[in-house]
Amino acid sequence: NNPVNPSSIVASHIMIRLSDFEQYAIEHMPKKWKDFYASGACGEFTMRDNKAAFQRLKLLPRILRDVSHLTTETTILGERISMPIGIAPTSSHKMAHPDGEVAMVKAARSMGTCMALSTYATCSIEEVADAAPDCLRWFQLYIMTDKEFTRKLVMRAEAAGYKALVLTVDTYVVGIRYGSVRNNFQCPLKLPNLESLNIKSYLDPACTSTITWKHIDWLRSLTKMPVVVKGILTVDDAREAVKHGVAGIWVSNHGGRQLDTVPAPIEVLPEIVKAVGDNAEIYVDGGVRYGTDVLKGLALGARAVFIGRPALWGLAYNGEEGARQVLQLLLNELRVAMALSGCAALHDINRSLVVHQSHYWSKL
Repeated sequence: NNPVNPSSIVASHIMIRLSDFEQYAIEHMPKKWKDFYASGACGEFTMRDNKAAFQRLKLLPRILRDVSHLTTETTILGERISMPIGIAPTSSHKMAHPDGEVAMVKAARSMGTCMALSTYATCSIEEVADAAPDCLRWFQLYIMTDKEFTRKLVMRAEAAGYKALVLTVDTYVVGIRYGSVRNNFQCPLKLPNLESLNIKSYLDPACTSTITWKHIDWLRSLTKMPVVVKGILTVDDAREAVKHGVAGIWVSNHGGRQLDTVPAPIEVLPEIVKAVGDNAEIYVDGGVRYGTDVLKGLALGARAVFIGRPALWGLAYNGEEGARQVLQLLLNELRVAMALSGCAALHDINRSLVVHQSHYWSKL
């Protein structure tokens, strides 16, 4: 009845924790590609703080609770998943491994969770769908300058069985990422979803800077897929998103790659959850590196927590199996953290489990 099998915690004889996968990727990927994945905006203050913010939150475990039958199952937008850990949209997976997004979606399927496919993927919408038709797949969308092209992307995703549309709203322009600027980064691979646009650089102005709330209304008129807005950091924007009928709000700062010195998503999550209530599901990403980070995100009100770079590190290590190992490692850590906190199921996790470290400073 042990809720966690300790022997399953070690993903391989080498890869014991997420930092092992990161170190492998750093040592084995070409510098230009590694810098593209790893860099943040400007001084990278936000990128670093995304991780540090989790460590400023302390867990308050409850004891003498039966956790012998532990489950991490949940639903997102009505679809059942085995764990509240999903794969966030990131671009150009074939830079990490030749199988690219096909390998990533197979890893998500093997773990029974969700993958959000980037518009800037190196495998097409249809190719990823065909590789794992029974996997829960969402499609991440940018509003392109060519509105008809955007409409066709949405139609392709819906026809291929994607279950939600994730609209990224924090990219009016591309953030200044000095690692990529220094390397004069050019996308070395085809982007099949954007092939007719002939995009060669992530700096190409393919995304419109004229996006407004009206675009959400337009998207909802095009498709039956629920719309999730990704890139919300303020209560006012969260409330406005609800007014426009979104099904989900994804609290995110783009992995610290857009506007530097904004708050970490985990910091603004509680106030957004409070403001939105039951009017939309809330998701969070940014700086997640441990199962305890996932637990904290859930405790502060997220329905699910998504990972970006760690999944890419797993992919770089060993393709589908490497990405699966990363997901398995985080799941094992989450299960241990839940058990040690007295939580046998996700509904046992609540706000009382987390306190900011400053709570104790006032008592000194």
